Amino acid sequence: MRHTISVLVENKFGVLARIAGLFSARGYNIASLAVSETLDPSISYMTIVVEAKDEKILEQIMKQLNKLIDVITVTDFTKKEHVERELVLVKVDYSAKEKAKLEAILQKYVGKIVQHKDDTAVIEAVGKEQQIKQLLESLRQFGVKELIRTGKIAIEY
Repeated sequence: MRHTISVLVENKFGVLARIAGLFSARGYNIASLAVSETLDPSISYMTIVVEAKDEKILEQIMKQLNKLIDVITVTDFTKKEHVERELVLVKVDYSAKEKAKLEAILQKYVGKIVQHKDDTAVIEAVGKEQQIKQLLESLRQFGVKELIRTGKIAIEY
């Protein structure tokens, strides 16, 4: 099962490397990782999505994270109310006659064309992971040339 974990850390050199090292040393794969400063530039917020087969593995990950000196707090969003989103930028081919069809798909998935040149469009969409997957599936018919995803970000409410 995938778990979304937030980690509040001191914004210092090497913190990300230590956290990534913790996961790799124990054989845990990070499925997604997003990091940014908070309102306080001395603190960073990390959103980590990790595959944990059972609660014991997740508990172990959380304990190991809490032991790191630069970690302030660790939160598992799995059983908490939260909002999560992912951003994707997708480059697709399209012709003038396909423009209406492309725009209809983007309206359905709250996407928009942020740049276009000749017969290529760069599309931006924000949504839940499943919505992004559905959008990407719909865009295949246009010929996806390239895509970039941020990974999941989440906030408790």
